[in-house]
Amino acid sequence: MQTKNKPIHEVRLGTIKAAVWKNDTDNGGVRYTANLQRIYKDGEEWKHTEYFSRDDLLLVAKVADLAHSWICEQVQERGQQQDSSAQGGNPGRWRQQPSPPK
Repeated sequence: MQTKNKPIHEVRLGTIKAAVWKNDTDNGGVRYTANLQRIYKDGEEWKHTEYFSRDDLLLVAKVADLAHSWICEQVQERGQQQDSSAQGGNPGRWRQQPSPPK
């Protein structure tokens, strides 16, 4: 029997959900990805979609923000630098910048 992979973390506000997935890289690092969806009930069956209405979009932004914060905490705890090119972002974007001196 094949085991279905499960997300390492989920963030949910109302009907909007982000699932965070942990992927090991070839160089021994870790890369996190996330997918967003809206869940709804159709009769007795729960379904999901990647389409969002106008009224969903602020919750989508908040759920994405919470998922991003969680991923950043994991990266910081591991003390690892994520490969920004693998994440599709700009260099430095995935790294927490030091706080300015007070």
